[in-house]
Amino acid sequence: MKTDAPSAGTGQACAAVRRGRPRSEAAEQAIFTAVEDLMAGGKSLSELTIEGIATAAGVGKATIYRRWPNKEALLVDVVGRLEEPIPAPTGRGAREDLIAMVDYIRRRGLAKRTRWVLKAALGQMQALPELHNAYRERVIRPRREVGILAVRQAVAEGLIRDDLDVDLLADLLMGPILYRSILSDDTDLEDPDLSRRLVDSVLQGIARR
Repeated sequence: MKTDAPSAGTGQACAAVRRGRPRSEAAEQAIFTAVEDLMAGGKSLSELTIEGIATAAGVGKATIYRRWPNKEALLVDVVGRLEEPIPAPTGRGAREDLIAMVDYIRRRGLAKRTRWVLKAALGQMQALPELHNAYRERVIRPRREVGILAVRQAVAEGLIRDDLDVDLLADLLMGPILYRSILSDDTDLEDPDLSRRLVDSVLQGIARR
């Protein structure tokens, strides 16, 4: 039986698809790098412009606008990219998931200390309400929801009393590491056992009797 061979046009279209995504990824990487480099060079978030970012990245403004509707959306993605991804469930129970979430915040605090661009971006967001609100919705809120989910699971497993407010419990568990990583620059975030000790100390106080 004769098999129809792909036409030249079909082959060219497939080749275009194969080439398109690497170019897209390369363009996004160039844009992300341009923002980081501009900030490392002294540009503040408010001083950054789409035109300036496009020039530094070697792309057209249209390339940026095809991916992000405005500068704020781009900057949220840049800062979110500098942070570690949300920790996935460990599969070893709620206690381990809580420790993993607290340890994520600990590592984030270390990154903020050591990565000047991340520290500058997070600090400057407070003065840019639109950007700060977008960051809270797209980056902070999903991480908080993961923490609340782990608390709910801990209640279901009987590790925590079931007569307490879940949001408050999440604050009790995440609050100490947030204080150490954000408000106090001289705490022992380098201690890899800190997250376990914090979680176990809180769990002992709110455990089901």
